[in-house]
Amino acid sequence: MYRHLRANLWLLILTLLVGSIVYPALLWAFAQGVFPEQAQGSLLLDGEKKPVGSRLIAQPFTSDGYFQPRPSAAGFNGAASGATNWAASNYLLRNRVARQLGPLVRYRSGPRKGQPAAPDVESWFREDRYQGRPGIVAQWAQAHPGLVAAWVRADPLNAEYVAAWQKARPQEVAQWIREHPGTPEPKPEDLAVPFFFSYSKTSPGTFPGPAEEKTAGGKTAKRIAPLKEGRDIQSIFFDLWTQEHPQADLEPVPADMVMASGSGLDPHLTLKSALYQLDRVARAWAEKTKGDREKIRKEIAGLIEERAEAPLGGLAGVKQINVLETNLALRERYGSPEEAGK
Repeated sequence: MYRHLRANLWLLILTLLVGSIVYPALLWAFAQGVFPEQAQGSLLLDGEKKPVGSRLIAQPFTSDGYFQPRPSAAGFNGAASGATNWAASNYLLRNRVARQLGPLVRYRSGPRKGQPAAPDVESWFREDRYQGRPGIVAQWAQAHPGLVAAWVRADPLNAEYVAAWQKARPQEVAQWIREHPGTPEPKPEDLAVPFFFSYSKTSPGTFPGPAEEKTAGGKTAKRIAPLKEGRDIQSIFFDLWTQEHPQADLEPVPADMVMASGSGLDPHLTLKSALYQLDRVARAWAEKTKGDREKIRKEIAGLIEERAEAPLGGLAGVKQINVLETNLALRERYGSPEEAGK
């Protein structure tokens, strides 16, 4: 009996030693010796040799001076990798695609051929042509209550802003509670629709969005302010604008600019999509560096052409660029991210 116990104990010790120490140590030594960069996570460094990300995982970029990656259903969070799996009949899919299109789509023909449609979306939004009817913001809230509730939940500032309205308008809140007896103590997201109806009446032609202001200490703080232009308006109301302007002839946009990848973390963008963004990126750097726009455009075009390559050494797929690597190259050539706008 003791002989069997001793044999089993030795087997347990050897298994733990080989499986938990020897084998992992050999793999670690092999990886560090043969593939050191990959073993460290394929990290990319900035000019100060500090890690800024991995070439294997996408990051969000909102500045006009940088190429923007594919949209991410996971919010570019590696711990939440995945897709939305929304069906074509789900309005959330249409809304997400429309929000991507608003700031970047251009006219295909007409007097404004090649120019972005975003300024027209903003000017249309600011027009007050709904006398006696709910304004654009109210129409949007009424048609898509789920989206406006998500807007409240998306940012603590939004929730605080609606909560402040809730305290300042007790009669309107009481009326809503009478109409919804199942919610005697409504949260800010529950009141999203009546909030936007009220806002549309008091601040027509604007949308509550994030703005920055200087504090007494010289620091920058965010607050909610009435916006008349900007990315929020261009993206949120692009779908309504297209419905009122069915005659607008807009350029087709590369699919990977509006459709999220299966993982939500795809670090690559097709060369076609990069070239579609080229004018915007070149214009931003030309404005910030006071350089010649056409010269900068040619330089950036050459940069992305040099970095574009198809998978498996060109044996499969189309040419694509790594967005983070390309944006770091732009930063190194033209300056810091602040110089390309926020």
